Amino acid sequence: MMTASTTTAGHQAPPTAPPTGAGDRAHLRVSGIHKHFGGVHALRGVDFEVARGEVMALVGDNGAGKSTLMKVLAGAHVADAGTFHLDGQQVHVGGPKDAAALGIQIVYQDLALCENLDVAANLSLGAEPVRPGFGFLPRLLRPIDDLRMEVKAKRAIDQLQVRTLKSVRAQVGGLSGGQRQAIAIARAVGADSSVVMLDEPTAALGVAQTRQVLNVVKRLRETGHAVIYISHNMRDIFEVSDRICVLRHGANVATWRTQDTTPDEIVVAMTRGLEKEVGRAG
Repeated sequence: MMTASTTTAGHQAPPTAPPTGAGDRAHLRVSGIHKHFGGVHALRGVDFEVARGEVMALVGDNGAGKSTLMKVLAGAHVADAGTFHLDGQQVHVGGPKDAAALGIQIVYQDLALCENLDVAANLSLGAEPVRPGFGFLPRLLRPIDDLRMEVKAKRAIDQLQVRTLKSVRAQVGGLSGGQRQAIAIARAVGADSSVVMLDEPTAALGVAQTRQVLNVVKRLRETGHAVIYISHNMRDIFEVSDRICVLRHGANVATWRTQDTTPDEIVVAMTRGLEKEVGRAG
């Protein structure tokens, strides 16, 4: 388990932070992750874990390695070294297909939604249900089963309790930022995911739209998903997260239970680190 102790200049950290690991509950655990980009050592032996029914916030200053770690978890980057375990079993993630097959999905900041399509079409993008009786045609030429697609979309939206969306036939281009973010999350959940990673989901959103997204994140926890949440917004982090993992210069600084730390302490760890490196206890 990760513990943090000692002090930083001008700031008092807990003498001994409470145990913060998920232990046997960890659904996804990675250990000793290294990633180089040429001469840049972007990740330096990072350890990270998240349990089902938990929101783990991943924080750090710009260049700390947050997005790189998420892309490694999603298979967009392949780690140079390190191990992956899912429910205690070692697994291999060599690309996005491997991650998706393991139930690991990521929602990037750009959302990757098609604004000219409706909600239902976006939620089934690339995996559209087709009508039976056309097996003699290549899959790409088979007619889409619009009814099944609509039912699937309604189920996904209802699961996340997105109450502001009136119809899954609404065109995405006419929706608010919060509604679009909810749709992108619903698409990730609909892909039989158990791990959902969110990269700055409330960036550039207003207060009301942010509230919509935070409610969806809480709903993900209630439905038993393991949620990894990247954000610079301390208010949002402290509202939705159960634990907070701090990265600095591509390495672990500390992990706290959210209830046992403060925004000031997190900011100090992000910007100046701790005088004594985080160690393993027990």
